[in-house]
Amino acid sequence: MLRTYNIVEGRLFEAEGSLGTIHIYTRPEERETNYLINELKIDEHTYNSALDPDELGRLEFEPNHIAAIVKCPKRYTAADNFLFKISSLGLFLFPDRLIVVAREDIDIFDSRIFQKLSSITDVFLKTIFRCVQHFEEHLRVIHKVSNELEVEINKALTNKDLLYMFSLEKSLVYYLKAIGSNSRVIEKIKANSSKMSLSQAHNEFLEDMIIEATQCNEEANIYLQVISNLMDAWVSMVSNNLNFRMKTLTILSICIMLPTFIVSLFSMNVQLPIPQHETIISFWFISALAAMSVMIIAILWWRKKW
Repeated sequence: MLRTYNIVEGRLFEAEGSLGTIHIYTRPEERETNYLINELKIDEHTYNSALDPDELGRLEFEPNHIAAIVKCPKRYTAADNFLFKISSLGLFLFPDRLIVVAREDIDIFDSRIFQKLSSITDVFLKTIFRCVQHFEEHLRVIHKVSNELEVEINKALTNKDLLYMFSLEKSLVYYLKAIGSNSRVIEKIKANSSKMSLSQAHNEFLEDMIIEATQCNEEANIYLQVISNLMDAWVSMVSNNLNFRMKTLTILSICIMLPTFIVSLFSMNVQLPIPQHETIISFWFISALAAMSVMIIAILWWRKKW
């Protein structure tokens, strides 16, 4: 699917047909793929990288255009079960147009940063910056979700909640890798600013992008450490609770075994040292011994704080 945009009075407006200077290809068809590779001379490997969610970000200089592969968060759905996925975005900057290739429908021009535009280079840089911002928005959502899961786990620890927390932890690991990949792309653009004929304003904007990407990376790392520490703490709590229950069951087993031992001992075919036929004192004597054994264990349990 193709959508085109034009820069009008510093803003982006959707154009009709292919008349725009900014072309966005979402899930390109075979005809569109052939046009991009054969007519616009986009490298086939780079083009396929733009559609591969596992591809790392990079910047390449081709004879007639500049190609950048950046990472961006994939739109979250309930079917993902708290697993936030990542997609790739291909940006191909030509002298007269900007080609954007995406595997999923991603709202990249829905931010206020796409204002005061003067050239397609501005759109190129701000699209990369928007991907960084998109990661920050998802990180805030992950932080909020982890807090809600933490409350649920504190109420009642269930395997489902732990699996959800593990999914969030896994998502943050992938996010850290993607954010670091975008940071390297931005730094490479900054290092080749003269080759790309970037203005002073563009260089200043790149410095802001580097700062923003660094902060985003640190934020993701902090959230990952917090969730990892929480997972370790919960595992320790589960282990401690299990040990406490096993100790309790062991003491209860001893309380059951001692009376059983005493009753079994006196019920053997041996003569008791107390009368058996004239009185029932033997029954109460044995019962008292059994009860006393349980009381001794209970007192030791209370005094020793087992």
